[in-house]
Amino acid sequence: MDALEIASQHAREWLAQRNTRPIPPRASFDSLTAAFADLPAGPTDPATVLDLLAETAEPGLMGMNSGRFYGWVIGGVHPAALGADWLTSAWDQNTALRAVTPATAALEAVAGDWLLDLLGLPSRSAVGFVTGATMANFTGLAAGRHQVLADRGWDLAADGLIGAPPLRVLVGAERHDTIDLALRYLGLGRPTAVAADEQGRIRVDALTEALDRAGDRPVIVCLQAGNLHSGAFDDFGPAIELAHSRGAWVHVDGAFGLWAAASPALRHLTAGVAAADSLATDAHKTLNVPYDCGVAIVTRPEALRTAMGVRAAYMINAADAAGPPDPVEVTPEFSRRARGVPVWAVLRSLGRDGVAELVDGLVANARALAEGIGALPGVEILNDVAFTQVCFAMADDDATHALTDQLVTSGTVWMSGSRWRGRAVTRISVSNWATNADDVAASIETVRAAVQGT
Repeated sequence: MDALEIASQHAREWLAQRNTRPIPPRASFDSLTAAFADLPAGPTDPATVLDLLAETAEPGLMGMNSGRFYGWVIGGVHPAALGADWLTSAWDQNTALRAVTPATAALEAVAGDWLLDLLGLPSRSAVGFVTGATMANFTGLAAGRHQVLADRGWDLAADGLIGAPPLRVLVGAERHDTIDLALRYLGLGRPTAVAADEQGRIRVDALTEALDRAGDRPVIVCLQAGNLHSGAFDDFGPAIELAHSRGAWVHVDGAFGLWAAASPALRHLTAGVAAADSLATDAHKTLNVPYDCGVAIVTRPEALRTAMGVRAAYMINAADAAGPPDPVEVTPEFSRRARGVPVWAVLRSLGRDGVAELVDGLVANARALAEGIGALPGVEILNDVAFTQVCFAMADDDATHALTDQLVTSGTVWMSGSRWRGRAVTRISVSNWATNADDVAASIETVRAAVQGT
């Protein structure tokens, strides 16, 4: 077999065993580094290299595509998205300019339009496909940084940040760390935390006070669609209206939760979010495309194109600057794979109803897990299961740590530990399209056995 056939065979074998192999890796980083480290003097047949790669790596792979993997917020890989991702790599298109790579640029443009429609966002919005939520947040916040300074008469592109009007960023106390990271990349420093309620939602009364304290400074307000621990959603309507009344730019981190808007049964959770100025999400979470696919959405596209756009003599930019932007004008990169192609494929495969069923199914599985685990003796569910996140704990931190350790080492499920509201917790994120009723039942039984052993 040639190299591509070998790669396909190993990929199929990996996918076939996703629910039969133990989920945790069985080999250590050090042992794998040693196994991979030999660089020969002469060439090796590509097929041999791929055999070596697959067979050596397998013991060190985490079973993240298992229907019983609930760690962090990590989706599986939908077959249509996986196949499209393989084609994307084979095509090897640097999708920066529409005139140069019209096929992949068109696929991304259509995928972006579909996303705006499914999520109920303004059709005029600019959509950029980036690496993940960190860069999606970075991109939206970069547009916001440009705009709020321009509103004060400051030309950021010409004069930089030194001497600019001091900018304040207000965030919920339970925002995700990628917001802070993106702000650090942008040179904006540590944000001002605004109090959150018991489910992690930003308090609008506290936001009012924070905006009052900001005075006439340029302000960016960051809201959240889907709290990391509770899955809760900020109250977008009142919060956005308040922020806009003070001239603030509003950014929404919706890494996994923004997809609630695609479900008729769940879109009430995102009511009012369409009024935000920028939003970020991850297609490799709830939508289940392969990694390296975040989405930045800016409802004021002129701000994004000004912040990110670039033109040069050697480039073949779109002739009409007022028309749809080139991908390079709405993302932080010149060189980039066509990340939007797997998004187009999974949306085309699922259709509007299928996307809603995917989201509804994840939420139904989360609620079934919470109900089954919450019925076990000594276990307390700590959050309202509004979306795909479940946090539970035992009577004290030591017992919770012991429970989490047993679950991680069981090989049957992966539920990661965390700390929330002053307590050690075991956290579940239901993000994989392949999770089914059998996975849920097996997971509850594994927790039952672990509880009995603590």
